[in-house]
Formats: sequence, structure tokens, C-alpha cells
Amino acid sequence: MKAKVINEGQERTIALIFEQGDEVISNLERFANEQGLTAARFTAIGAFQQVTLGYFDWERKDYERMRFEEQVEVLSLIGDVALDGNKAKVHAHVVLGRRDAATLGGHLLEARVRPTLEVLLVESPGYLRRSRDPVSGLALIDVARAAP
Repeated sequence: MKAKVINEGQERTIALIFEQGDEVISNLERFANEQGLTAARFTAIGAFQQVTLGYFDWERKDYERMRFEEQVEVLSLIGDVALDGNKAKVHAHVVLGRRDAATLGGHLLEARVRPTLEVLLVESPGYLRRSRDPVSGLALIDVARAAP
């Protein structure tokens, strides 16, 4: 993965270019933690050779994992970065296009890039913090714990 800051203002914009074979979520989280990101949003397009999607099963309070071993186009990847404890955590959803123009979508758990993934990440000057929701069991953004 390569990174370049393309705007330095109140919000910093960083272009992240993932290369073939890069794993997306772990690299995004590593980058966010190395950069000290505490609040950010991102969008991306590109393609994957393998992807694991998640669908939150309300009854089990866990993600049902679905793995796909095929070339797919990343039609839309959106997400955010917020603090979970003292670490930056990525939350991302994706819509993928198959060869026959059918689509897949869900929570992005893992993905391997082929040939590229172009991410535009916008860092906000404040911070967002996640708190464990007692009903769902998920770490959700808690705006009461956010700071400008």
C-alpha cells in the first residue's frame, strides 16, 4: 500500500493505493494507528480477488461470515475510523459487482486486492469513540464521547 497526503487543511485528505495481494482491513487499521487517526471517513473503488463479507445476525449477536473466492469489482466501499479503546478501528461496508453484473454487499471483514484499490481517506480534526452497546453487543460510535 502506498499513501500520499493530497490536502492539508482543517481536514487532511490522504490517497491510499493498495496493490495486488494487499489485505484491506488490517492495512487500513495499521495505517490509522500509525498515523494516530481518531476520526476519519473513506471511500474507495477497485477490485478484489477474495473477500469475506459479514451480515449481522441479530439473534446470535455476531456476524455471519460469507467468503467469496472470485474476481469482483468494488462498486462502492465506504467506512469510518473511530477509537475503540485506545486503538483506531475501521468499520466498512461494500457493494461488489460480479462478472454477470449481479451484486454482493455487506460488512467488509477481509479482502485481498487485485489489481488495485484506490482509497480516499479524510481525517477530521476531532475524535470519535466507540462504546459497547449492551443491546447488540457491538462497539458503536458514541457521539456523547466525541470531541470537536
